[in-house]
Amino acid sequence: MADRNVPGLAARKAAAKLLAIVIDARTPLDGLTDNENGHPHYLALDPRDRSLVRAILTTALRFRVAIGKLLARRLERPLPPNATALSHLLHVAAAQILFLDIPDSAAVDLAVTHAKSDPRTARFAALVNGVLRSLARGKEEELAPTLAATLDAPAWFADRLTAAYGKDKAAAIMAMHRVEAPVDFSVKSDAESWAERFGGIVLPTGGVRVEKLSANVSDLPDFAEGEWWVQDAAAALPARLFGDIAGKRVVDLCAAPGGKTAQLVLAGADVTAIDASKNRLARLARNLERLKLQANLVQADLLTYTPDELFDAVLLDAPCSSTGTVRRHPDVPWTKSPADIDKLAALQARMLTAAVALVKPGGRVVFSNCSLDPVEGEDLYRTFLAEAGNVEHEPVRPGEIPGVDEFLTGQGTLRTTPADMPLGAPGISGLDGFFAARFRRIA
Repeated sequence: MADRNVPGLAARKAAAKLLAIVIDARTPLDGLTDNENGHPHYLALDPRDRSLVRAILTTALRFRVAIGKLLARRLERPLPPNATALSHLLHVAAAQILFLDIPDSAAVDLAVTHAKSDPRTARFAALVNGVLRSLARGKEEELAPTLAATLDAPAWFADRLTAAYGKDKAAAIMAMHRVEAPVDFSVKSDAESWAERFGGIVLPTGGVRVEKLSANVSDLPDFAEGEWWVQDAAAALPARLFGDIAGKRVVDLCAAPGGKTAQLVLAGADVTAIDASKNRLARLARNLERLKLQANLVQADLLTYTPDELFDAVLLDAPCSSTGTVRRHPDVPWTKSPADIDKLAALQARMLTAAVALVKPGGRVVFSNCSLDPVEGEDLYRTFLAEAGNVEHEPVRPGEIPGVDEFLTGQGTLRTTPADMPLGAPGISGLDGFFAARFRRIA
């Protein structure tokens, strides 16, 4: 039988190919597995195999360090530095053996066939067979203690989390990164009734949460009617920091895909939504159309945008390293670097300066992003406040906004992490890592 006709082989090859691109080229996984513009190896698969590839890749990335340890114990010597194809093949197979509902024999046999079919790995086929069979035999005894003793993150990421949050909180955050994120919804009407319809719960912050979806989002009740949208509980908080904005002119900067824009419109504001990307703005327009909401859409670069009239309030949810979204995007620690964080923080500072210039004196500015790193959050906020002569910090007060008190810092800023908001089982707990601060323009 030709290799291309071996059931499941194409999916494993695609998974190894994409894992190599993520790890070696630091390419985000979302783009590679996009169903319209993804990698050709991915697009060549049928929907079932695409789902399998996504499951393999997210699992291999969530547990990459632990998988590496378990594989290393079975090698007489470390793999040579140029044997990356072999390493990725082993990680793909190990993810299936250790964590996915796939028979060990199938995972091993397909990995060996894969190794034989690739000139870079053909001579290691016997090693692949021996290592993976040993892994399958030892997983019941070794997996749990290895997970308990391992921080599943690259060293730079673990070190920065520990420096920012302390050893215990950092470990708790990284433990939550191993758990698939639940799905949160912002709803237009009664949250209790939507929680019942979705089979979920009402969150302390007011949204609705489902641990795992039993259908595609577009197949859920009243999708076409626009009664709700998917939005992480943390992402829904910054727009609430404005208070009463009914009738006010508000600009949402870097607005796509539009969850915060929808919140502002529903709060009664006259909203202008700005994004630099034509494609992202088109996506925002489609989302608002489904939700039956209207906003003024503008394609523009924030740093050069000049409005005809200043706004009453400005929301800047700035582009960032996305380290707060690792539960949803486990490739992030492996595709970002400290240099990326510094570069993004510098951009955010320029954007925040530009954002303040768009609001009237006396108007509010809310700055937020989905980073866990203080360089993009707490440090940026303190530096900006010290250097900007035309703003003052407006702390969020305890009791001011329902469900928010547990995320308030001593300075009145907002900080969430995946280790916050415990609701019993890990799969239903936590929220994205977010930072938000509120300012008022004074001149």
